[in-house]
Amino acid sequence: MRRRATALLAAALLGCCLPPAAGAAPPAAAVTAGPAAVVPFDAAPAQASLRRLLPGRADRFRLVPVARGTAGDSFAVSGGGPEPVEVRGTSGATLLSGVGWYLEQVAKVDLGWPGDSLGRLPATLPAVGGTVSRAATVPHRYALNDTDAGYSGPYRDFAAYQHEIDLLALHGVNEVFVQTGAEWAYHRALQQFGYGEEELRAWIPAPAHQSWWLLQNMAAFGGPESARLLDARAALGREIADQLRALGMTPVLPGFFGTVPPGFAERNPGARVVPQGSWVGFARADWLDPTGPVFDRLAAAYYRAQRERFGDSTMYKMDLLHEGGVLGPVDASRAAGAVQDALRAAHPGATWVILGWQDNPSAALLDGVDRSGLLILDGLADRYPQGQLDRDRQWRGTPYAFGTIDNFGGHTSIGANTAAWVSRFQQQLTAAGSALRGIAYLPEATGGDPAAFELFTELAWQQGPIDQRAWFADYAARRYGGPDPHAAAAWELLRQGPYSMPADGWSEPQDGLFAARPSLTAATAATWSPTAMRYPADSVRAALDQLLQVAPAQQGCDAYRFDLVNVARQALGNQARELLPRIAAAYATGDRAAFGALTGRWHDDELLLDRLLASDARFLLGRWLAEARSWGADASERGQLEYDARSILTTWGDHGPSEDGQLHDYANREWSGLLTGLYAQRWSAYFASLDAALANGGEPAALDWYALDDAWAHRSTDDATATATIGTGTGTGTTEPTEPTATEPTGDPVALARTVAATLADSAAAERISRPGATPAPGAVPRPGAAGRGPSAR
Repeated sequence: MRRRATALLAAALLGCCLPPAAGAAPPAAAVTAGPAAVVPFDAAPAQASLRRLLPGRADRFRLVPVARGTAGDSFAVSGGGPEPVEVRGTSGATLLSGVGWYLEQVAKVDLGWPGDSLGRLPATLPAVGGTVSRAATVPHRYALNDTDAGYSGPYRDFAAYQHEIDLLALHGVNEVFVQTGAEWAYHRALQQFGYGEEELRAWIPAPAHQSWWLLQNMAAFGGPESARLLDARAALGREIADQLRALGMTPVLPGFFGTVPPGFAERNPGARVVPQGSWVGFARADWLDPTGPVFDRLAAAYYRAQRERFGDSTMYKMDLLHEGGVLGPVDASRAAGAVQDALRAAHPGATWVILGWQDNPSAALLDGVDRSGLLILDGLADRYPQGQLDRDRQWRGTPYAFGTIDNFGGHTSIGANTAAWVSRFQQQLTAAGSALRGIAYLPEATGGDPAAFELFTELAWQQGPIDQRAWFADYAARRYGGPDPHAAAAWELLRQGPYSMPADGWSEPQDGLFAARPSLTAATAATWSPTAMRYPADSVRAALDQLLQVAPAQQGCDAYRFDLVNVARQALGNQARELLPRIAAAYATGDRAAFGALTGRWHDDELLLDRLLASDARFLLGRWLAEARSWGADASERGQLEYDARSILTTWGDHGPSEDGQLHDYANREWSGLLTGLYAQRWSAYFASLDAALANGGEPAALDWYALDDAWAHRSTDDATATATIGTGTGTGTTEPTEPTATEPTGDPVALARTVAATLADSAAAERISRPGATPAPGAVPRPGAAGRGPSAR
């Protein structure tokens, strides 16, 4: 919706709308329908969003409500210059989508997630040149993964969610998953089935882990949730849902499919409960058989409580037996039918939203339901080679949305399989008999990759295939508020590199090795991440060099500074994948001098990366922790919630899930405070143990990583003045003050990015001159085993 102005709607569609007089307040805009004027919806909430998004400029836009026809959502944009820009749209959110199109395609500025170039918006808004109309090609433009609340920020306030909703609307989204406060409905309903109020709060996990409780994967961890926090989260959830409704967007609420606490059958005669076993080391919550005699009553109580607190919706998200649940003696088709019947009894005509992931939904599930009442979010649409998945055949005509999960756990890596997006979406949409009805933006955490977000959401507003190369060129021209040859070159390099990864079984980039559990053969930080680079590392290094040459006038914009830090971060992180094998080779050949020099460089890179990240507030661990603590009523609760926020990034759970289930570091982040506060300490301890082994000819000391990580997770920001011992790589160690809880940025991002670029150039030059490991140093003692294979730490 933001690349080229093309008239797409018949003039008659918008011709019935009478424009308001110049200067008229937006809510007064009306549509004629017979003899009386009718306002199809109130534009005031959209105007309020504009005031938040464009402070001081919102009055330069006239928003005109238009009745939605059978063709679906559309907008038309005209005016500008000396007159206000007029945007006509079929909902409040669609009005904002029209404004978003104007900003990007006419004003040539960007308002991304995150980063903007609004400071480059001209005082007089440029004229559109006629009227440009756009229509959505699909009715469903869905956003947010089930895990988003946990990985994107479980302790955000309403202002943060409101800004997120504003940005989603600006980019054409109309359906948003809302799980904040969802525990309230369970808590209220289950008190009617033999459970006490405190007992239920102990069953509910702390907020950062609640996403997986709602998926029936776990319970209780990090709890109990206080009664005050329970009510506060429910109130926030209602605010979020109401904000969506005000803009004409659909709040997608969690549905009920049978999750119950322990002992349900004993307290409710006749109930049939199927134990669900475990999920990566967590005891799963039990499942109440939907075909049994008690399910209907509990589902009705749940939906009554949910309606009371959050209002109604037309869309409800739920997945049966997520990631390995136990069906037991229950008939899957009958169970699915019973779940749908319970939903429709509470909300006639409601749509059941379900994730297309692994074998979900099964053929048996689809056999038991009215498939026209489902919307399947395809989480694998861009993951595998073309033709490997035929969703129309597999799902037998069930409506579905083309989706992407281009980020897992909130990793700070940039990139996506965008070439697959721009080719496959149009192919599937235009295929004969296609049931494709939407898009679904489903990264496990949002707000870290603005280019991917903008390109993906634009799929739903393009009448034909997107030219990927031209799109990135246009993006570069607006991202920093005007065309620049170096910005264009940088984004072309990024397009060819991290944004053109192949659909080879992965949908996300590799994560960073600084966050990995130390090992000389480390290939990934999270167990389920790609184990190798998915694009040439040189593309990011060259893009950094180009970004540093962007015109000074454009370097002051927020989008430029965020992108510069992010690209420099990625380039330095990629360098670690080249450096670690050289460290391993030096250790294997017993070259202690080379080992010390190379591990010293690793250490210096960690510290430089932390300083770089400290220059942008969006990469500060301290803000994440401060948000968690802000919800606590006293010191005890603040500490409890801080542990919840720390553990989701590191250990994830207690010893079993973290180590045996391999959940540790699943949500790794390259953030200032986390790098020096934990990751660098792990690597320093590891390198020191290897150096000692080189010095004395023995074996390196075994290190208990869980103990170190768990101690960090239980740390409190009350200890913010503590210092961290960070080794130099030679085992001597240096004590350097850290500020792991800083909430305000420090340092000049441009100067720090230049230092990163110079460091990378020096490293490349040093590698060309010397290849450590080829010839052992005099007196060096080769380590046993093959070169490049070091010891494993416990």
